[in-house]
Amino acid sequence: VQLQASGGGLVQAGGSLRLSCEASGRTFTNYNMAWFRQAPGKEREFVAGITWNVGSTSYADSVKGRFTISRDRAKSTVTLQMNSLKPEDTAIYYCAARTMGLETRSAAYKNWGQGTLVTVSS
Repeated sequence: VQLQASGGGLVQAGGSLRLSCEASGRTFTNYNMAWFRQAPGKEREFVAGITWNVGSTSYADSVKGRFTISRDRAKSTVTLQMNSLKPEDTAIYYCAARTMGLETRSAAYKNWGQGTLVTVSS
């Protein structure tokens, strides 16, 4: 499966951005999706995840109440709506997919998008 992430950009603190991840390549019914991010000098960290079939979601504590992950099964697309952005949200955001259950460990994912840069200015 191929993943294409988009939607990053520059925004002021308190603003919003919407990231999208489009999947292609094979039937996308058994993949669970997640967003990770990696700030300069830091390890890649889990942001949010969603199960494809049921739509159950999971969030990192740092983004709960501000970010919302959703999926459009017809379009094989996962979206991350980011509100009330903070400078500490600045990072490259990656979407990832796996056929097993949602995981917060990046090493558990074999399928990755190319990343999209989000910069939040103070």
